[in-house]
This record gives sequence, C-alpha cells and structure tokens, in this order.
Amino acid sequence: MTTQIHTEAINPANGESLGTIPQNTVPDIVDAVQRIRLAQKKWSQLSFSERGKYLRKMQRHLIEHGEEYARTVSNDNGKTLADAYLTDISSSVIAFDYYIKHSSRVLRPRRVRGSHIFGLFTRNRLQHVPMGVIGIISPWNYPLAIPIHEILMGLMAGNGILYKAASETQMVGQVIQKIIDAGELPKDLFIQVNVPGRVAGDAFLEAGIDKLFFTGSVPIGKVLMAKAAETLTPVSLELGGNDPMIVCADANLKKAANGAIWAGFSNSGQSCAGVERVYVHRDVYKPFMKLLNKRVENLRVGDPQIDENHIGTMTTSRQQDAVRSALKQAIDQGAVVSAMSQINEDTDQALPATVLTDVNHQMAIMREETFGPVLGIMPFRTIKEAIELANDSDLGLTASVWTKNHREGRRIASELETGVVTINDHLITHGMPNLPWGGFK
Repeated sequence: MTTQIHTEAINPANGESLGTIPQNTVPDIVDAVQRIRLAQKKWSQLSFSERGKYLRKMQRHLIEHGEEYARTVSNDNGKTLADAYLTDISSSVIAFDYYIKHSSRVLRPRRVRGSHIFGLFTRNRLQHVPMGVIGIISPWNYPLAIPIHEILMGLMAGNGILYKAASETQMVGQVIQKIIDAGELPKDLFIQVNVPGRVAGDAFLEAGIDKLFFTGSVPIGKVLMAKAAETLTPVSLELGGNDPMIVCADANLKKAANGAIWAGFSNSGQSCAGVERVYVHRDVYKPFMKLLNKRVENLRVGDPQIDENHIGTMTTSRQQDAVRSALKQAIDQGAVVSAMSQINEDTDQALPATVLTDVNHQMAIMREETFGPVLGIMPFRTIKEAIELANDSDLGLTASVWTKNHREGRRIASELETGVVTINDHLITHGMPNLPWGGFK
C-alpha cells in the first residue's frame, strides 16, 4: 500500500506547524491538464462580462475575509500583518477591479487598415484568442498577490489554470483555493497541485500546458526556458533583481531615506523589485546617512504578529543563511556596518535590517541579488558615474531616481537599463496592473 506524502507548513517566526497538505504526483498533473483543457473550451465561449461575474464573487469573498487571509499570509511567509494586508490583500483586490473592467477593452477585436497600395482593398481584423491551459508556478515572497494577478489575467482572457503554490507557503495556496471556490467557476477550470519545485516545471511542460508563468530564481528560470524550447511553449519569467536607487543632490532626503527603508526592508528585504544598492551624491551623503542610520536603528524586527514590530522574519532558514553568508563575505572584504536595527532574539529566522558602507562593485553583495534586509550605500560625484554604477549589474528589473527636478529624473531614468524606473518612489509598480512589468538582462 502506497503512503501519500504531505508537505508541512511551518510558521517561520516560531517554528510551529500550520498544517499539512498532500502532495500530488506527475500523473496527477497530466490528468489535471486534460481536465482543464475540456473545461476551458466552454469557458472560452463566454463573454468578458460573463467571466467577470465569476471573478466578482471571488473578489467579494477576498474583501470579506481580508483580515483573516492577511494573518494566514503573515503566519506562512513571516511578513508583518500590515505588510501582508497592503502588498498581498489590497494589491489583489485592486487587481480584480482592473482585469474585470478592462479586459474587454484590451482584448477586443480590432480592424487594421492596409499599410500600402496592395492592402487598400483588403479587410483585416486582429483578434485575440485564449492560449488554452496556463501553468503558474508562484513564489513564496508575495504568495497571494503575484499568483492572483496571473490567475485573473488567465481567466479573463478565456484560459484554464494549472496552479502550483510555493512549497514554503502552502497555507496561502489554500487561501487561493478558497477564493477560487467562492467564484463557483466551472468544474476543473482551475486546478491546484502540490509538487516539489524541482519537479513542477518539467511536469507542467511535459503535460502539455500552453504557456508557463514562473517567478523565481535565475538558474531555475534558465532551466525552464531551455525545457520550454523543446516544444516552443511560451514562457513568462520573472527572475529577480539587484535594484539601484540614485539619490541626487537636490533630493528630499527625508523622503529618500524613508523610501530606502520601505523598498529595502519591507518583507525582510525579500522583494525582487526591492532596493539593494543606494548611490548618493557626495554633497548630501553625510546628511542622508545620518537620517537613514537613525531610522534603521529605531526599526524593530521580530514576531510579525506584534504590531510594534516593523519587520517580520525571513521566510526560510535557507534564505536566512544565504543573507548571513553574503553579509559576512562583504564585511570580510572591508564593508562597514553603518547601522543595524533592533531585533527580538526569541524570534526564529529574524535578521536585523543592516546598512553597509565602504562597499564596492567587487563585492557580491553589490553585484548579486541578496534578497534580504541589507542595503549597500555608495557616494558618487557625477550623475554619469551614478548611471554607470546603477547599470553595472547582470540584473535589470526596477530602479528609482530621487530628485526634485522631474525633468532631470526622467532623463536619468531613460539611461537606466531596467524595465521599470520610478521617480521619488520604489516598489509600487507591481501593484499597478495597468502598467507593463518586465526587465532587462
């Protein structure tokens, strides 16, 4: 007799078990794709308005249970309740509104005029059609918001969904299932599976999905892209960042310091589009550091369920160890700890918010994604130098420019090799569904 394997969900703040979720097998995934494909054919025949009615019921359920589900996100991921509500719950509620209201406009059929003399007497029509079965493999850092956006896009466009939550945040996966169930979608249109990450990508692609969304590490993304090439399956990969922040001489330093703290330390720094490198004009370097250090030293890190704590815990011990190792290496190479937050020593997997100075681009902490509560700060002399430093990275997801001169900010932004640049803000654009989301390199 075969014993079913389960995944145990662990609260990263205290090590307590949150429950167990049974694992699926590769044959389960093959069967799921076949079932979804049958359900999707009928779903694709519905109008945008009809699809939107199902999603509206899902949204109402999320709103009604928002506080409860924020607590689940916090327990499962380790971020604070406020962080969970703002970046996962609120972002998801907003996403429902956008996709329900605007899908028909974005995806409506269009007439296209001929572009030359041979096309003068032709009638051309551009029409979007559903892909079929969309596979979604989601991460643990924003375990509700990231997959919800992708699920909503897929459903409103007429597709069926095969979904895998991160193994580390399976309880949030159960929340997503409750939200889906509240919508009373047609049977088998959405199927969630629980398989280890090392199995999921190959299994999804070999089962014949029509497109894959993957959010995770660069090495795994490369493997999945190569695997998808075998069948020319389209993939959407979001693989991380090492995002720079440029503080100009005329910047509002108080606002910039607060922005660095928000974008660098929220979710314990576990944000692909979070600030990791800060370049400050030498004329304002000292006053900026004074403001930043004072605020960082007053931050409290610990139990995410305690309101007084500003930052929760790392989601996994593996990531905690990786950040500690990166910090030690940088300090061994000459980096100086300029400021460090308070920490509750009784809390598992908590790391202090840390500011490093005397850093350089020979250090891995300035060249690779740290994915933890660490900021490296460097002064610069000219804007040209700041742009060169910001672009000196293999990763180019987002960046920010801090200046009172918006025209100059836009000029600097145009020279940065990143997919998204914000001026006087950071880490907000993923929650804005009307904007594109992507990067370079």
